[in-house]
Amino acid sequence: MKRSLLAVLLMIMMVVSLAGCSSTEAPATEVPEVEALYTAGTYDGEGEGHGGTFKVSVTVDELAITAIDVVENPESEFAQDAVNSLVEAAIAQNSGTIDAVSGASETSAGVIGAISNALAKAYVNGAPATEATTETETAALEDVTTDVVIVGAGGAGLSAAISAADAGMNVLVLEKMPMVGGNTNYATGGLNAAVTAQQAEKGIEDSVELFVADTMKGGKELNNPALVQVLAENSADTVAWLTEMGADLTDIGRLGGASLNRAHRPTGGAPVGNHLVQTLKAAAESRESVSIATNNKVVAILTEDGAVTGVTVETAEGTYNVYAKAVILASGGFGNNQEIIVQYQPSLEGFGTTNQPGATGDAVVLVAPLNVSMIDMEYIQTHPTVVPEKNKMITEAVRGNGAILVNRNGERFINEITTRDVVSAAELEQEGKTSFLVFDQGVRESLSAIEKYINAGLVTEAATVEDLAAALGVDTATLATTIETYNGYVADGVDPDFDRPDMPRDLATAPYYYVEVGPAVHHTMGGIEINTTTEVINQDGNVIAGLFAAGEVTGGVHGANRLGGNALSDITTFGRIAGESAAAFATAK
Repeated sequence: MKRSLLAVLLMIMMVVSLAGCSSTEAPATEVPEVEALYTAGTYDGEGEGHGGTFKVSVTVDELAITAIDVVENPESEFAQDAVNSLVEAAIAQNSGTIDAVSGASETSAGVIGAISNALAKAYVNGAPATEATTETETAALEDVTTDVVIVGAGGAGLSAAISAADAGMNVLVLEKMPMVGGNTNYATGGLNAAVTAQQAEKGIEDSVELFVADTMKGGKELNNPALVQVLAENSADTVAWLTEMGADLTDIGRLGGASLNRAHRPTGGAPVGNHLVQTLKAAAESRESVSIATNNKVVAILTEDGAVTGVTVETAEGTYNVYAKAVILASGGFGNNQEIIVQYQPSLEGFGTTNQPGATGDAVVLVAPLNVSMIDMEYIQTHPTVVPEKNKMITEAVRGNGAILVNRNGERFINEITTRDVVSAAELEQEGKTSFLVFDQGVRESLSAIEKYINAGLVTEAATVEDLAAALGVDTATLATTIETYNGYVADGVDPDFDRPDMPRDLATAPYYYVEVGPAVHHTMGGIEINTTTEVINQDGNVIAGLFAAGEVTGGVHGANRLGGNALSDITTFGRIAGESAAAFATAK
């Protein structure tokens, strides 16, 4: 194990001090002079992360890093745990040469780069050589017993943890990644819910029946109608539940496939996903009976006499078992696992993904020995507005708030707010298999979520329509006609070209903006079959005792295609139900 020069100096001083206390006269020992590693002071450094540039301020004395201040953090709050662990590691190891946090590679690169750049200015004789690390063997750790164990700390897992705890259970949440939230951290557009207090305040007359009809139509009528009914009937209660815990869901917009505005999000159209994660995380942590363990990967499900009794967990230190009365699977989908994707949908080979690194479909392997019924696995959704190569998703809410899509001829080619599968297919038919998302200052001001795309350098600005055409490389007259025609449709309230049902504002306020976008894997509709109380079903149609599931790990809710805004509704509503159902099972056991 590496030791800092400061530690070596302290050891030498201790040896000399002990020698001085001896009753035997000893020759004088000369303490070797320890060469300074740094020039004492404070140094600044920068590094490129996932969302932009990290800026740090590193303070050192002659031998050690004494403080690291992250001056600018371009990432969302969900990455804060990873940033903190990197800073702590750099101080503990007295070096910028530290290991990246698994699952947060871009964030790690930014933080490590910034610290290393700062230290490069501080070193007296250049950076010291690094020592090779050796692999350590894992050991068997002490087993744990609890009432309910939850696999995955995304929106579904955290929702389940809260509801199970409120039902009197001791709950352990296991998350393989170094931070909580999963794909929920990346959600931006909104949470669909019908007949909410927020809708009533805005005069929006929605209904459970309309929510069900929109969801079934979007899913090609292949959804499980009973699950869709539960989703819609409980959605307003879910919004009220989240609001009681401090969530801001006062802004309401419309996403693709919805008949009216029902996508709930924070004031000003701010990103909703990470806001919900922070709300749920705080609520879970406020309950004394809930424990959350990150960097803990579940590698097996334990059973006895056909019933689930717990899980086996793998960590960097070793493995252990968690014995529980009920197990909830909330580990997400497989949108970041090309092997599984191609197995079920070969046409998506090579496609990028909007999914977080942990969305690798672990549950597909975990449940295989249990004869679990897996349904709708071939239905894999692409999101149509993802920045090529960078895999940065532009929320559907940008289109919902008025943006249009144009091709390389400068022309519209689709109803921009139809379902994601239809828009994606239309884009792939265009030259270059991508399109340009075009909007103006009015759209920008209507949706604060756009600011993160601008700050990340994904958006190109143009002072006029003519400048916009030049930036796009399209004919100026054609683009001008496209925008003028669309603005006329907004004024008339009718789109005779593509039947776009909702055109909230025209594109007439300079400056103008565009982003090149194309399809990327976004959501996996298939997964574990569940009933309306989230019990897992086996291939014989029977319930597997003690096993529950919620969120993207399940199939049946969305059918062949998920509507934007329904994922957050799904994970929170069925997460709550899973917690309640698991608690009821555990109590009766």
